[in-house]
Amino acid sequence: MKVLITGICGFTGHRIAESLLDSQAECSFTLIGLDNLSRPGSWLNREALVRRGVKVVHGDIRHASDVEAVGQVDWIIDAAANPSVLAGVDGKTSSRQLVEHNLIGTINLLEMCRASKAGFTLLSTSRVYSLEPLTRIVVEEIDGAYGPSEQQVFPVGFSPRGVTEDFAVTAPISLYGATKLASETLALEYGEAFGFPVWINRCGVLAGPGQFGKADQGIFSFWINSWIRRRPLCYIGFGGGGYQVRDCLDPRDLTEVLWQQIQAADSGLPRILNFSGGVENSMSLHQLSFWCRNRFGDHAVDADLTQRPFDIPWMVLDSQRAEKVWNWKPKRTLAEILEDVAEHAREHLNWLDIAIS
Repeated sequence: MKVLITGICGFTGHRIAESLLDSQAECSFTLIGLDNLSRPGSWLNREALVRRGVKVVHGDIRHASDVEAVGQVDWIIDAAANPSVLAGVDGKTSSRQLVEHNLIGTINLLEMCRASKAGFTLLSTSRVYSLEPLTRIVVEEIDGAYGPSEQQVFPVGFSPRGVTEDFAVTAPISLYGATKLASETLALEYGEAFGFPVWINRCGVLAGPGQFGKADQGIFSFWINSWIRRRPLCYIGFGGGGYQVRDCLDPRDLTEVLWQQIQAADSGLPRILNFSGGVENSMSLHQLSFWCRNRFGDHAVDADLTQRPFDIPWMVLDSQRAEKVWNWKPKRTLAEILEDVAEHAREHLNWLDIAIS
């Protein structure tokens, strides 16, 4: 079996590829990668993959001819995307670039699946869920982190365990979220129309060592690397306290279920599922600062009261359905992920310079 991972030289694609290669004793497949190498530092991951015998094609999924040049494959894991919720509206990337990266690229991959009857797995995002009901959730600060107040009526698909697959996906969800939701819909329609299997895996915040973290993406890695190097840090919005909460998941914990999905292509199981660290592996920036302070010493964090578009105070995905369907749970705890990131940060003192170059 030939498996293609797009965006293989990005953090998520590389992390999954390495984990799949480590499982070769149990699974028989040939791994191929496609990446445009546009992300700073991506060449480092390419070198590591090539050393392990992976064929990495330099190409761009926005160009149909680049996708076609890969040749015949049996399955595609689509990990290529602009992953920032501010993409297209922050003045750094255009809305057209965002759509071309996250939607047109997916269409080109789906056309490849149509032609070859290859299976398709889309790594999607928690950002497909509707902003308005999320911003209406009443939260209270406890121990330096927001949490949903019990004294309210929760919308459908929401509980103190997090957001389920039944939560609303109506606009507004951000341009980024819209490109991913549109990709989900098209993937399911292509699969139904042309008879190939499709899985949609909606992921929470992905994190781990080697992530090219920035303030608007890869926040756990960015925060730890910045703290160690005494780079400027800032709590943005929500009163400047840093109480907003996200869950955390190492992409390697997706590997087992990805392979299960490939093997169970025609099983009739639910096609859209959440995968996240859950409430057990969630944390606020305020709490992350406390963790950093205990390990690396004091460091000042500024506050900016400006409320950015698409910011929400509490976002944790509920993965209980994935547990029931696939017997899946994250294996790596938040504490283990943070320690891995910190160890990598200590060993790569120029990591931030690479990530933001």
